[in-house]
Amino acid sequence: MLGIGIESSCDETAASVVENGKIIHTNIIASQIALHRDLGGVFPELACRRHLDDMLPVVDKALNGRNPQELDYIAVTSGPGLIGALVLGMSTAKALSLAWNKPLVGVNHIEAHLYAAMMDLSEIRYPSLGIVVSGGHTAMYLIEGPRQYTMISSTVDDAIGEAFDKVASILDLPYPGGPEIEKLAKNGDPSRFQFRAGRVKGKPLHFSLSGLKTNVLYAVKGQGGKKGGPNLITDDEKKDVAAAFQLAAISDIVYKGVDAAQQYKCNSLFLGGGVSSNALLRELLTHHAPPTLSIHLPPRELCLDNAAMIAGLGYHVFNSCGPSPLDFSPNVNRLKPLSNLT
Repeated sequence: MLGIGIESSCDETAASVVENGKIIHTNIIASQIALHRDLGGVFPELACRRHLDDMLPVVDKALNGRNPQELDYIAVTSGPGLIGALVLGMSTAKALSLAWNKPLVGVNHIEAHLYAAMMDLSEIRYPSLGIVVSGGHTAMYLIEGPRQYTMISSTVDDAIGEAFDKVASILDLPYPGGPEIEKLAKNGDPSRFQFRAGRVKGKPLHFSLSGLKTNVLYAVKGQGGKKGGPNLITDDEKKDVAAAFQLAAISDIVYKGVDAAQQYKCNSLFLGGGVSSNALLRELLTHHAPPTLSIHLPPRELCLDNAAMIAGLGYHVFNSCGPSPLDFSPNVNRLKPLSNLT
């Protein structure tokens, strides 16, 4: 079976053709980083306007001359994400479904991030743990069977990618902050500053990064300092702050992930989302996981938002659930169980 996927949940316009849920023929992404960099983050209205300009050219490039009648289905991100961006992607997919007379499949964006780490596997040992770490999501899921998810923890404030972006702004680094902090941290001393992620009372597996971000602010601007205030540290010390912050944030994900996998007696752990490309996260997770826990990381080209994961997961959704109705609506609720979002 051959399917095309369309992704537009945030600021990437993407389309991809995938065979049998695994073989990626094309994977086209039109990034908006340059558009939003001067604004320090994604500006939703501008993102939607760019999606409108890029959507059909990206789909055409993904087809790469292929006749649409060769396709068996059209998969599209149905949520969560920015409502306007989702509507544009879904409207395009619905129009193409009618024009090409092809079934439409709605795909959950979070589940697709986890599927990116499963795409090459012929067999998965359940139960498994799924960890999604991105600009909008930080959550852990117990996976008890194919497409059977139960959320066991999430962030109570900032997502980890959001925290990276905010700390990068404090350090006068450009957007997106994750790659910039990772680059700066390579030459820093993480022991120079003592940072620690927050703990959620009564919920030891949940995440809280807002306090960590505030600690960084005070280290850079002084106790009670404001974001626009003068820096009290040198440019060299910024490297140490970046290294210390990255270690604190990443370690929190790793230790809670390993704890959750042991508590729920998981055989495998799947990582997904933009932050899963972070080299320290990959290194620490692999190092601290017990030998009985199989670690599965997505290829770096499938960490950020892309349509290959949408088309790939769409194959399984279509085979298990059939086509989605043409009148289905986007769902922006990021905390709802995955099984209720597809």
